[in-house]
Amino acid sequence: MADTVDKLVVFLAKRDGIDKLVKTFQYVSKLVHWQLEASKPDLADRAKKWEVASGLSRKAFRTGRFLTGFNALRRSPGATPGFRAMAVLANAGEMVYFFFDHLLWLSRIAVIDPSLARRMSYISAFGESVGYVFFILADLVLIRRSLAELRRLRRSEGGEKQVEEQGKKHRMETIMRLMAVAANLADLVIALADIEPNPFCNHTLTLGISGLVSAWAGWYRNWPS
Repeated sequence: MADTVDKLVVFLAKRDGIDKLVKTFQYVSKLVHWQLEASKPDLADRAKKWEVASGLSRKAFRTGRFLTGFNALRRSPGATPGFRAMAVLANAGEMVYFFFDHLLWLSRIAVIDPSLARRMSYISAFGESVGYVFFILADLVLIRRSLAELRRLRRSEGGEKQVEEQGKKHRMETIMRLMAVAANLADLVIALADIEPNPFCNHTLTLGISGLVSAWAGWYRNWPS
């Protein structure tokens, strides 16, 4: 129990840890509002206010986040020109997303013209979608490389202990990247709901489940080992 509490403290000390917790609040409250809207409108209204407050607080907490894209580009692995191009496009899309998401937040709280909110939302979601597509492609490339390395290790004649340690490392990397793919696919669905509204992506159940998949996959990736 004490170990779990210690890990929770470390998790919540991270910016991404807080973001995933509040994102859970946001999408749980969205689903609660949808479920109670007809039968218990008072409780549904409270859930809606919780959802809106959580969404706005996440935007405020991410202020300046777009600047991390520069550091990510500097540190991103670039073994091949193709992979380097994917990293550039992915991080550039994420930088557009966060920058215009800041402007969306300011328009939602009426610091700047509220009529700009829809335009800022569209540009932010478009950049987000581009970033997610290339993050997913990059992770799939790295997963394939990791699986190939696992197969190579199984055929190698190295020491059993060394092979087991390396195999464990590659399996963990693969799991983490699969969690990243799941989170990015879920967030891509949410972004598409903003770019091109449609009955599937914009359904409350789709948005709620996608938000929770993203939040909990991110939770898993950020939880202290």
